[in-house]
Amino acid sequence: MSGTIRQEVIRLARPEEKAALEGIQRRASLVWEEYRADLLANPEVFDIPSAQIADGRVLVVEREGGLAGFSAVEWRDDGDADLDGLFVEPPLWRQQLGTRLVEAASALARDKGCRALHVVGNPYAEGFYLRCGFQRTGLVETRFGTGIAMIRALMHA
Repeated sequence: MSGTIRQEVIRLARPEEKAALEGIQRRASLVWEEYRADLLANPEVFDIPSAQIADGRVLVVEREGGLAGFSAVEWRDDGDADLDGLFVEPPLWRQQLGTRLVEAASALARDKGCRALHVVGNPYAEGFYLRCGFQRTGLVETRFGTGIAMIRALMHA
């Protein structure tokens, strides 16, 4: 039996990839019809800060040499980190790319000395984040509705 081996690489984003990453974020975000009108009325939400890329806080996953998704991390004043963004090209959902990006973001935060990784997700993402080891901590109001606040403890060696 022969199988196809897909080559995937996770690495830091490069500044010249900013527009391509914003395109991934836009396509992934617009999948959910109930958010679409608000997002399209506020296109600045798709902007990835250049400093986030330059500072090494954006990780990308490449599949077969093409960009397939990314995660972004923000450092918090309390010593923890926020998963500021996690986006995968919609046709590639449910292929473990998001999980791999969460693991890479967790490793980045752990290496920085963070104790936990926080995320605010939409209700569609709750099951995914629970499977990634996050625990629900409550509900928060966001610019686009109610989000689910979650936390994942980071183990240190």
